[in-house]
Amino acid sequence: MRANQTWITEVTLLGFQADLAVECFLFGLFSLFYSFTLLGNGIILGIICLDHRLHTPMYFFLSHLAIVDMSYASNNVPKMLANLVTQKRTISFIPCIMQTFLYLAFAHIECLILVVMSYDRFVAICHPLHYTVIMSWRVCTILAAVSWIFSFLLALVHLVLILKLPFCGPHEINHFFCEILSVLKLACADTTLNQVVIFAACVFILVGPLCVVLVSYMRILVTILRIQSGEGRRKAFSTCSSHLCVVGLFFGSAIVMYMAPKSQHPEMQQKILSLFYSLFNPMLNPLIYSLRNAEVKGALRRSLLKERLM
Repeated sequence: MRANQTWITEVTLLGFQADLAVECFLFGLFSLFYSFTLLGNGIILGIICLDHRLHTPMYFFLSHLAIVDMSYASNNVPKMLANLVTQKRTISFIPCIMQTFLYLAFAHIECLILVVMSYDRFVAICHPLHYTVIMSWRVCTILAAVSWIFSFLLALVHLVLILKLPFCGPHEINHFFCEILSVLKLACADTTLNQVVIFAACVFILVGPLCVVLVSYMRILVTILRIQSGEGRRKAFSTCSSHLCVVGLFFGSAIVMYMAPKSQHPEMQQKILSLFYSLFNPMLNPLIYSLRNAEVKGALRRSLLKERLM
């Protein structure tokens, strides 16, 4: 049977399969969103690097989140935009697999960075006197490095399991990028092991971290309610609510995508969910952090004022 199988060299990304006018509209809309993603996260990253007042653990991790969001969107969106305005929607198989690998790696990093950020807020609010000792720059660097290294290693596990499969068709992926579940449909062998590993990884990288975040914020909420100062309470709520918005958007859409029963979300709904956490989330993150964070808004004002004076 394997003697008759041929390794596919390229696949077609079917995308949204809409009318030409609709696809032109989507191209303009998604191009705008992608530009906002790069601009917003770039501004956040630039402000954090240039303003010494933001050289704290919280903004150190926020800068990593901005880098991940720009990388995450840049891995998926450019090919999607190109396919919306061209008839040839093929992608070579090796670049397709690399896109899957990077998409998994950046998704894992975002999960872990969000968990580390919640731990940082937990220490800052619940143990303020020990904050500088617990969240030293050495600890922050180690946490960030471990998040990146572990995420790429976990994505590598998925990549190795995918490459062990024989791929002989179909030559079409009903998605706008090489999403892992869609790629597995091209295999002409049993993918049960891959599915089990994906589910186990979801439990480990989504459900586990989400539980840690929720427990941390329950403790934070109890501590905030004990704060006597109204200004201190407002500042703590503002910082934590922005982080909770980001956590809810990312973890919610990813859990629905990978852990809900298949019958609950047909292919078009999968594409919308994928769009949500690969384009909308990276675009919304800088808006959420800048609009609800007085320190970021203050740093932005100082930067703009400095530019005018120059």
